[in-house]
Order: sequence, then C-alpha cells, then structure tokens
Amino acid sequence: MRFKLIMALVDDHHTENILDAAREAGATGATVVTSARGEGITPEKTFLGLEIAGHRDLLMFLVVEQMSREILETIAKAGEFDQKPGSGIAFQIAIEDAVGLQSQLKVLTEEIEEQL
Repeated sequence: MRFKLIMALVDDHHTENILDAAREAGATGATVVTSARGEGITPEKTFLGLEIAGHRDLLMFLVVEQMSREILETIAKAGEFDQKPGSGIAFQIAIEDAVGLQSQLKVLTEEIEEQL
C-alpha cells in the first residue's frame, strides 16, 4: 500500500473544521503542531514588536495514495484557501515507507476496495 503525507499550514481558527472535513474525506488520523509561525509575500504587521497576526497550526495526515487528492482538495475547501489569501496552504509528499499503521490498515484496505 502506498502512502502520501499531506501537510497543511492553517490559521488556528480553521484547524477543527479542517480536521473534521479531512476525516469525512477518508483521513484516519492526524498530527497537529500548534503555534507555528509563517510569512507569505508580505510579512505580517507588528505593533510595538508584538505580532498581531493569528497563530498557525501544522496539520499532518498520513493517507493512502488513492485518497490523497480528494482529501487535499477537501482540506483546501474547508480552510477557504482559495477564497481568502493567507488562510493556509496544503501539499502532499510521497512516502517511501511507513510503520506503525497496523490498527488502521484494515480500515484503509476496506475504503480502497470500495473505491475500486
């Protein structure tokens, strides 16, 4: 079974919506790293040296390759990436190998078979 790692950097107020949407689209779990910071083309404004921008979260989903594009598009829609500039970014990376997924393999196999 082949896997992809979807990474999403999102405004922290979108995190729960994105996690819920990704699970509905087929993601079986996620890792969330809170309070990340990032800059786009235009650096965020500060007030007396304090950031006035909201925090970002890093969301990581290890998903089966067959479902990765649908989950990626669902994340983008839930996070309003195309509607609101600066609201987030998501991308996927091919995974060569993974271990520790024994409890999820049965569910993933069933979901893939339903798609075929």
